[in-house]
This record gives sequence, structure tokens and C-alpha cells, in this order.
Amino acid sequence: MPINILMPALSPTMEKGNLAKWLKKEGDTIKSGDVIAEIETDKATMEVEAVDEGVLAKIVVPEGTADVPVNELIALIAAEGEDPKAVAAGGGASAPGAKSPQNAADMVTAAAPAASAEAAAAPQAASAAAATEARASETFNAGAPAAGAPAAPAPQPADGKRVFASPLAKRIAKEGGLDLGRIQGSGPHGRIVERDVRAAMEGGTAKAAAPTQAAAAPAQAAAAPAAKAPAPAGSSDEAIKKLFQPGSFEEIPHDGMRRTIARRLTEARQTVPQFYLTMDCEIDALLKLREQVNSSAPKGKDGAPAWKVSVNDMVIKALAMALVRVPDANVTWTEGAMLRHKNADVGVAVALPGNGLITPIIRKADEKTLSAIAKAMKDFAARAKDRKLKPEEYQGGTTAVSNLGMFGIKDFTAVINPPHSTILAVGAGEQRPVVRKGELAVATVMSITLSCDHRAVDGALGAQLIAALKDLIENPMAMLV
Repeated sequence: MPINILMPALSPTMEKGNLAKWLKKEGDTIKSGDVIAEIETDKATMEVEAVDEGVLAKIVVPEGTADVPVNELIALIAAEGEDPKAVAAGGGASAPGAKSPQNAADMVTAAAPAASAEAAAAPQAASAAAATEARASETFNAGAPAAGAPAAPAPQPADGKRVFASPLAKRIAKEGGLDLGRIQGSGPHGRIVERDVRAAMEGGTAKAAAPTQAAAAPAQAAAAPAAKAPAPAGSSDEAIKKLFQPGSFEEIPHDGMRRTIARRLTEARQTVPQFYLTMDCEIDALLKLREQVNSSAPKGKDGAPAWKVSVNDMVIKALAMALVRVPDANVTWTEGAMLRHKNADVGVAVALPGNGLITPIIRKADEKTLSAIAKAMKDFAARAKDRKLKPEEYQGGTTAVSNLGMFGIKDFTAVINPPHSTILAVGAGEQRPVVRKGELAVATVMSITLSCDHRAVDGALGAQLIAALKDLIENPMAMLV
């Protein structure tokens, strides 16, 4: 039996990934443990290792292919004693989108400690992907039938054969009134993907035939009471493009990370009731302590200090300790119960070159020294820019820090990234006039804004948390004891 290599689930939430690069070519001998491909998720680039041995008979999904669904067939290995050419000609046992009888975890394993366990969750992740697409269709499809109305049959070509298409391609085709049966698919096994539908829309081809007047009349009459207004101008990509002069813009396709950021933050705005609390903190004592901590760092053989603590590192530590002081704010909301955490795991927003951001997590930040936090953040930032972080390094946590002070931003509000219940926005420290005991003075002041999920952290609780944070920032010696 040929060995099917499927797109692995490299994290519990992964629904699809980009096949960035094949490190083996057709005809190569594959040994267990060989790195055969690189997969890009929305957050990282990870290597995929072969578990089985044989000859790489056929690459089904070429490198550079985007949005390959989890459990999609991507390659075939001819087992010992099998003819690779015969295996390649056979095309494998899986139809487009079909799951292999074996679990994806049995076929490949990512070079990350948690990958095998996460791959075992692939069927659930695939189901979640289908559910997500279904919800998206309900949300964005202005022509969807009213509740209780029978669903329209899936588009079928004239010859009656089944059309294989991704859920996203089906939705876009339905919105654009296209007949999927008239579109040539470029995905694996001729599967119709998003780019095929987009090309058909731009070319003006594959328009669905209008129903006959006699056939359409009953449906129109039945739908009249629930008729919906036409979609407003500008509701589609093509309508938006028409607002600008041809040639006056360049189209830059969204990568997986940008799509994920857009989806998650849109969901956060729509589902998380957020409110904001702002305080000003005097940080002269913090800056002085930072200087002392850094001056005490031992020098290596190259003369470089063993660590360099930043203001952001100290804010991470302060926020973690504030959560320990106010444990009722160290929580995660779920529909069934509030999850109160025993440790303070703090995420830190890290901007990536070109586009996007990622939030690596400092685990048990309340217990770590400032130097340990500084070292961890230096390592995370370096690997994040190369998209080499492992899923367990950026998933979870109860809060996060977003710092734009280095750009001179005085204050701002940050959007909570579920499952976090809070996020801290940190502005620039600057010289400001302050009043002390009725006397005017000058101090270095930094504005901080705490965004709170009102379901988990109400106003009074949020005020306690930000007050505890302010106290730690203005009295930073408490972080050392």
C-alpha cells in the first residue's frame, strides 16, 4: 500500500497551512526522520519529518501552494517493494479533501515537541474549519435563505458530475453568482480553490445561467416576504477596486498571518465587551533601578553583558506580579465557568518584519527574575522574526503587553486577544509637569491603558489590577524581593 502524506495539524487551532517548500524531490529515497517539507502556519514556519520509509513517488501539492486544508493529501511514498511510477500513476487512495484511514499523526510529524499530540487533533481541527466556513457563509452571504427555509442545492455541472471545491471557493462563487461546474480547478486533483474563482470573476466567465421564468416564479413568490435588500456598493473586493483609478494601486495578497489577525480581532471586537482604564505612572525610580540592574550584568568573553533589561521587561514582570496580587483578574472566561489561573503567564506583542505580529508567552513571569525575562524576550523576538516559534510558545496566557512607546506613542488602547481577559497598552515615557504636595515638579511619566473583558474582569476589579500595576511600576524594588 502506498503511504499517503497528509497536511499535518501543527497546532490545535490550525485549519490550513501553506506548503512553503519541498526539501525532497520525486524519486528521492525517504528515511524515517528525514525532513521532507516546510509548512507555514499563520504564525510560524515548521519542518515536517517523515515517519515511514520508501521512495517519494509523487508530490501532489507543489511548493508555494497556499491554504492547504489540514488532512489534505500532499504527497505519496512508495513503500518497500512498490513501483514508484505505478504509485504515482495511481494517484493515491484519497479523493480531494478525503481523510486517510490512518491518522495524520501516523504519516508525518513536525519537528516540535507538541506536534504529534496536536496532529492527533487534526480531525477535530478540520471539523472546526468546516464549521467556521459555515458560519462565515451565514454572516457574509446576503442571499442566504431565511431560517427554516430549505437550503439551495449545491451547484452541479451540466453533466451531473460532482464538483470538488474548497468551502471558501464555494462561498465566493455563490456570492458572485458563478457556476462552479464551469470553473477549471488548479488545486490538488483538480479541486477548485479561491484563486480559481477569483480568476473566473475577473475574466467574466462561469456566470451561472439564469433560471427560466416559469421555474423562478414560485421561488420568487415564496421568497418575497423575506426578500433582502441588495448588497450595498463596495461590499465586494471588485466593487471596492472600482472606487479607485485603474493602475493607481498594487494588490498585495493577504498571507495566512494577516488573515488570522483580521479574523481573530474582528471576532474579539464583536464578541468581547471591552472597556478601558488609563493611569499615568512616574517611572524615574524604575529607570534608575533598570540602570543599576544592567550595570551589574556580568560580561562575557566578548565583553557583551549577559543581559540587558528593558523598560518593557520590567512592565512584564510588574503586570505578572499585579495579577498575583489581584488573583480574581488572572482569569479566562468560558461559557461554563471562570478559569482562575495559578500562574501569571504574560504574552508580549512582537511585530514581525513587513507585516503581522505574534504574541509569545512568558510563562510564570511572576516567578522569573528580570534578567530571565530579558533573556527570554531576546530569544523570542529573534525566533519570531524567522517564524520559528513553536505553537506552545505563543498559545495560551491570560494577558498581554503591547508597547508602542518606542515609536513615541503617548497612549493608545489595545484589542484583547482571546482567550486573554486583559491587555496592557504601554505608551512612551516623557518629561511632564506633576504636582507634589502643592509644588510643581518635573517627572518622567508613562501612560498605561488596561483593556478588560467585562465578562471576566468588571470595572472595580480592573481598577484594582491597574492600581496594583501602578504601585509596582512606581515602587520597582518590590520586583526584586
